[in-house]
Amino acid sequence: MSGLRPTPAGAAGAAVALAAGGLWLLTGDAARHRLPVLAWFLLVAGAGLFLPGIANQLTISRAYLAAAGFIYALAPSGLGALAVTVALAGLTDLTDGTVARRFEQPSRLGGALDPVVDGLFFGAVAAGLAASGAYPPWLAGLVILRYLLPALVGGGLLLAGRRPVLRHTLLGQVSTTLIAILMGGLALFRGLGQDASTLLAAGEVVIPLATLATFANLTWVNRGAIRGWGPQPSG
Repeated sequence: MSGLRPTPAGAAGAAVALAAGGLWLLTGDAARHRLPVLAWFLLVAGAGLFLPGIANQLTISRAYLAAAGFIYALAPSGLGALAVTVALAGLTDLTDGTVARRFEQPSRLGGALDPVVDGLFFGAVAAGLAASGAYPPWLAGLVILRYLLPALVGGGLLLAGRRPVLRHTLLGQVSTTLIAILMGGLALFRGLGQDASTLLAAGEVVIPLATLATFANLTWVNRGAIRGWGPQPSG
């Protein structure tokens, strides 16, 4: 812990995010939630300040976007902006790994951070959609559980001195992509005044199946850590 210190990339990322957040707080939707949004941005900026590399700053940007996702999901008037927010989050998810592989060294930290911020973002969007009545509460709860349970199990394994796989698996990436498409599509359709019942029905089938497949896949790739066979490779 004595070596923990702010990084140049972290300082730059926090400055950009806080400046963008300050401008966003001047808009109508964000202004009504000024204090919690400001507190959230300061909390994320404090964590991001210590993250090295541009790729990690792209990754943690989805934690900032979680505030916008939640607020825009709360009202029908914000669903168009929500669709744009989901698309922007998806863009950062596509580019952070590319930046890490091409310009930096992919790290265990980056691999662990990616599913955590995905959980924050999609959990916030799901909670907002459920609160507005646009999403069934059980499905929103399942989206949250999709990310929360692996994080809790992974943390427990680390505390037990084992080394779980701290990154998205292939099925994990597929399920996240499906959740992004279904949530973003629902927001876009409803924002444009179109019938989104087909997308919602698809989500009620696809998301539970994708979640079960992800849990099964994570259990398989972490079977050694779970059974205590010894350290597992991080990828």
